[in-house]
Amino acid sequence: MEIYKDLTNPASKEFEKLLNSQLSKNTIEEGKVIEGKVNKITEKFVFLFVEGLKSEPVLDINELKSMGLSDNIKVGSKISVLLEKIEDKNGEVIVSASKALKIKGWDKLVEAYEKKEPIMGKIVSKCKGGCIVEHLDTGSLMFLPGSQISDKPLKDISHLMNEPQKFALIKLDKIRGNACVSRREIISSFKKEDKAKIIEKYKIGDIIKNAEVKGYSSFGCFFNVNNELDVLVHLQEISYSRVNHPDEVFNIGEKHDLKVISVDKEKLQVGCSVKQLSPDPFEHIENYELEKIYKVKVVKIMDFGAFCELEPGLTTLLHSSELSWTKKNISAKKMFKVGDEIDCVITEIDKDKRRVAISHRLTKENPFEVFEKKFPVGTIVEGVVVNKNEYSLFLSVESLEIDAFLHCNDLTYLNNGEEELKKYKKGDKIKVKVLEIKTSEQKIRVGLRQTQSDPFDWFKDKKVNQIITVKIISSDNKGLIVRPEECEMDFIIKKNQIAINSADARPSRFTGGERIDCAISDLDINKRKVALSIKLLEELEKKEALEKYGAEDSGKNLPFSSLSSKLDKKNKK
Repeated sequence: MEIYKDLTNPASKEFEKLLNSQLSKNTIEEGKVIEGKVNKITEKFVFLFVEGLKSEPVLDINELKSMGLSDNIKVGSKISVLLEKIEDKNGEVIVSASKALKIKGWDKLVEAYEKKEPIMGKIVSKCKGGCIVEHLDTGSLMFLPGSQISDKPLKDISHLMNEPQKFALIKLDKIRGNACVSRREIISSFKKEDKAKIIEKYKIGDIIKNAEVKGYSSFGCFFNVNNELDVLVHLQEISYSRVNHPDEVFNIGEKHDLKVISVDKEKLQVGCSVKQLSPDPFEHIENYELEKIYKVKVVKIMDFGAFCELEPGLTTLLHSSELSWTKKNISAKKMFKVGDEIDCVITEIDKDKRRVAISHRLTKENPFEVFEKKFPVGTIVEGVVVNKNEYSLFLSVESLEIDAFLHCNDLTYLNNGEEELKKYKKGDKIKVKVLEIKTSEQKIRVGLRQTQSDPFDWFKDKKVNQIITVKIISSDNKGLIVRPEECEMDFIIKKNQIAINSADARPSRFTGGERIDCAISDLDINKRKVALSIKLLEELEKKEALEKYGAEDSGKNLPFSSLSSKLDKKNKK
C-alpha cells in the first residue's frame, strides 16, 4: 500500500477538504433526534434519507397517522425522528417519529417549568386519582390530580373535557419523564388579585351583616360574606361561654352579624368575632343567684342536651341528665325545640372557667321525695304492673311518674320466686309494702310477701335439737322433701342426715305420705334458715338411752358375765 507523505499537492488537499466536510455534517449517535428527508412513500411505509447512514430508515405509515402527519407528508419533506439503533440484528436502522416528538415536547415542558410559565393543554380523559391532560403544542400527556382540578369540589367535570385551557406545571420527573400539572393554581392566581382588592374594603371594627355559616373546623367556624370572601371566627370568639365545637352554637346556612377584629393583607385573611358584638355578660354575673328559677331560650339541641341562652351572649349547657327526674337518657329533641323558652334553675356559677350550669328538673318537685313523704317505709300501697323482666316487676303507684321495684324473691314465702313471677302480667293490680326508699339513688323497693303472714313464724318458739313431726312429701337422690305439721313450708332432709348407719341412709326407703319424727339441727330466725335431721334424732335417742340405762358395757353386771374371762385365766395357769 502506498502511503502519501506529501499533503501539499492539490489532490491531497481536495481529499482532506472533502473528508472534513463529510464528518462535520453528519454526527450520527444513537438516542439523538435527527432530521430525515422523505425519499419514498408506499401504502404501508415511508422511506427516509439520512446523510451518514448506510441504509434508509423506514417509518410505519400508521405511526404518522396517529400523530396526524400522514396527510402533510410528501417526497422531499423533512421529518424529525429518534435514532434508536444504527443497526439491529437484521442490519436495519430503527427510528421513531413519535418518540422524537415526545422528546421535543419534553424539552418545551422543562423550559416552561424552569421559567414557571403556564402551558396550554386540554383534559382528554379521567383516571384513578385525577385526569390526563394533553399538551396542545407537543401532544405530551401529563397527570392532573383531582385536588388540583379546581379550588372547590366539583361533582361533574364534563364541561372541562377537551377544552383548551391553561395549566401550571407543579412537578417534573426528568428521570421517569412524568409531568404533573394544576388547574387550581391558575384559578387561584386570578382570584388572589381579586381577593386583595376585596380585603382592602375591610377595616378593624367594621360590622359585617348577615354572613352565612359555610363550614366548621375544630378551631372555629367559616362564614361566607356576600359570596366574595370567606372569613374565620375562631372558637374563642364565638361566645363568652365555653364552646367545645362550633356546631354547638351554629347550624350550616344560618346568618349572623360579625365584627372585624383582624385584617392580614399578606395572607389575605380577615378575622371576625361574634361575641364582641355584645357586652361581656360575666361582668354582671353577680345579678344571677344560685338555686333560683330563670327563663332561658333554647338555641341549639344536641344528642347530649340543649344549649340555652340566659341572655344574649351568655350561653349555657342544659345536660340531658338534668332534664327529668324519672326518665333516664332522655333526648332533648323529644322535650324541646329551638326557640322554646323554658324554666331552669342555676346550679353553678364559675367565674374563672366562665361557666354556668343549669337544671330543668329542679324546677319541679322531686317525685321520690313526694313518694317518701306520702308513703314512708312500711306503708301498704296499691300498684299497677307497668313492666316486667325475667327476675322482677315494676309497679306504678298512684299518679307519680316513678316505678317501684319488686324482686321475684319478695313475691311469696312458699313457692319458687321465678315460678311465681310468671303468674303476673302488665295491668295487674297488687297491694305491696314499701321496703326501702333511696331518694339520692332514685330507687324504691317494695314487697308482696311482706303483706302476708310469714309461715316461718312457726319456728319462733322452736329451738335446736327439738323433735318435731313431719310428713314426707317426696324423695329423690338428694334426700327427702318434708313439711312439718301445721306448717305451710316445705324443707329438705339431706341424704346424709337420714340415718346414722350409711346403709340405712337411702331416700328410696320412703315412698311419700309417711309421718316421721326428726330433730332441728340448725335454726336462724333472722336469716329464715332451718335444717332438719333424722340422724340427729337417732343420736339424741341413743344418748338418752345411755344416760337412763347405763354405759355401753353395762351387760357385764349380769350373772355369769365374767365366766369366760375366769376360764381364760385358769387355762393359762
